[in-house]
Amino acid sequence: MTEVYRDSWGIPHLRAGSANELAFAQGHNAAVDRAWQLEIERHRARGTTAAFLGEEAVVWDRFARQARLDDTARRCYEALDAETRAWVAAYVDGVRAGLAEGAAAAPEFARCGLAPGEWDPWTPLSIWLTTHILFAGFPTKLWREEVATRLGDEAIDLFAVDGPATAGSNGWLVTADRTASGAPIIAGDPHRFIEDPGVYQQVHLVCPEYDVVGLAFPGVPGVPHFAHTGSVAWAITNAMADYQDVYRERLRRAPGGLEALGPDGWRPASHHIETVEVSGAEPVTVEIVETERGPVIIGAAPEGDGIAEAISLRYIPRVTAELGFAAIPALLRARSVADVDRAFDRWVEPVNVVQAADTAGGLLHRTAGRVPLRHDDNGLRIVPAWEPAHEWRGWHEPMPRAEVEDFAVMANERRLAGPLGVEFAPPHRADRIAELLRESKGWTAPDMAAVHMDTHLASAAPLLELIAGLDGLAPEAAGLRERLLGWDRRMDADSTVAAAYAAVRHAVVRRFVAHPELAALAGPLPYPAVFRPWLALVVKTGYALEGLLTTRLLPGIDRTDVVRQALEEVAAAPPEATWGELHRLAPWQALPAADGSGEEWPGMAGDHDCVLATSSVPGLTDHGARGPSARYVWDLARREDSLWVVPLGARGIPGDAHHRDQLPLWLRGALAPVVTDFDKLAKERQHDH
Repeated sequence: MTEVYRDSWGIPHLRAGSANELAFAQGHNAAVDRAWQLEIERHRARGTTAAFLGEEAVVWDRFARQARLDDTARRCYEALDAETRAWVAAYVDGVRAGLAEGAAAAPEFARCGLAPGEWDPWTPLSIWLTTHILFAGFPTKLWREEVATRLGDEAIDLFAVDGPATAGSNGWLVTADRTASGAPIIAGDPHRFIEDPGVYQQVHLVCPEYDVVGLAFPGVPGVPHFAHTGSVAWAITNAMADYQDVYRERLRRAPGGLEALGPDGWRPASHHIETVEVSGAEPVTVEIVETERGPVIIGAAPEGDGIAEAISLRYIPRVTAELGFAAIPALLRARSVADVDRAFDRWVEPVNVVQAADTAGGLLHRTAGRVPLRHDDNGLRIVPAWEPAHEWRGWHEPMPRAEVEDFAVMANERRLAGPLGVEFAPPHRADRIAELLRESKGWTAPDMAAVHMDTHLASAAPLLELIAGLDGLAPEAAGLRERLLGWDRRMDADSTVAAAYAAVRHAVVRRFVAHPELAALAGPLPYPAVFRPWLALVVKTGYALEGLLTTRLLPGIDRTDVVRQALEEVAAAPPEATWGELHRLAPWQALPAADGSGEEWPGMAGDHDCVLATSSVPGLTDHGARGPSARYVWDLARREDSLWVVPLGARGIPGDAHHRDQLPLWLRGALAPVVTDFDKLAKERQHDH
């Protein structure tokens, strides 16, 4: 028997007689609350979204099929141990049982003329893989290849910084010595593209084996990333590790079929054609090629005689048939830091930095996942498939970990995960969180909102220093200069100076992009559109601006003159708006408004390098599509004193009372209480299974 309860925010609390019955209940609830979202993710994983979303979706469907995402998930499912496989299958059975009810309440199905489809037993793994296939940012290697080819090898690190397409997070663990209760607190916020419905679902899962509150992925059982079991809590951030490679392949036709050149000579490569159905247009054929390195994601086999070049992707689940799913039920059963540590030993990808604390005083700060050992060039650019030096040679072992003293911070910076990656976030967020945590030895769960919402922008320093050195300015520009130099460097929503700073930054970025020194990178690069967020010069320049303003490379760019021109341009027509009026939330929606008008989303504080990391794209737009996709505070003194919030709400049904009811909380930095007492919840349904 399973029972479904809800709190005042509509958050589901599920109770069942066994772990598999609970998995069924979680799948059923996800289908009822998020049917449209689940079906979108299932279609994305299978590469079938264009069948109802139209031609714009073909670019993703082509990549999903060429990368063999669904087939890889099937392999990983079949390789699972029997217990984990049955647990996943129970979740899928629940989804199947709830989809009709969920779809009937979701108007998007009728708009698209779409009916819920059939879930395979491995669909949760397929959704997980699809969600994270771009986490390691392998398209950045395509960008570096172009930078090296067009500007020279010495320029390869010019743009070495994370951007809006890179998923990141903040997280911090405060030890008992710095809390009012004398017990640790874990807090933070994952940064992803804000989606409607949201990428995380708050959930409470209870069965005889465990009692867990946490943030679930709709379509995936359990709560893998952020959770509190009562006696232990954990959280993660993206380690920014490099664990995927792109290879330059040479392909030829032979009497026995297609062949690819590898370290041991010409070897067979698989090859077939698939058809992508497209709503409102003719079907598109997609060539599927796979070499011994991995699936070809760019290029095609030669039409006849001769040799064609292509690019393949090597990623761990395709190589090993392991996705690490067995770690998730192990985490649900965790009672201590030692249990969490052992569970994360089974983790595969994405590679994360993990923090955990328990009620007995245990603390954990480690990396988790699998990272291959190989040539340094593999981490930087496209490498030749036929050279033995670029083969994988085992795994990084042991994965880095650190002792926790006083507090520990994780914010995608280089420190702990340095040996595992190439590009990391600047240290500004991590340094600022540490600075704030040092200010008190009596932290409480509600206090953490002040850290979550901090808007100080340390990365503004190089631009402001150049502005400070300008002289001989016209009166309007001189006045703007003084305003900027007197600014507290906070990207607050009500700040007109923050808006002026952003306008100057826009103008500087546009001048860099237009400069002849970077002209070779200005045009469209020869790669599929799905990789465009990693390959657009304006995006790369906007996020690398701090380094571009201080590097000794690009000597032909007079940075002082660029900044002077930008300041004078903005001074001639200064923005009259506040930062929040410009910096508006822009969530991703698979199905935008039918009339194409969209809606007016609210303004936000923060910026990419603030702790409140609401990312705009300097040089392109002030709107923010990426930011905290949830906030959490796990209190180890009393779990019921823990707090959480998501950007929109618990349910993904337009018009539902809980579709967007948490948005006002999220905007102002407030958090909802975590309720665990079933006597304080409203019972919604009960059914046998």
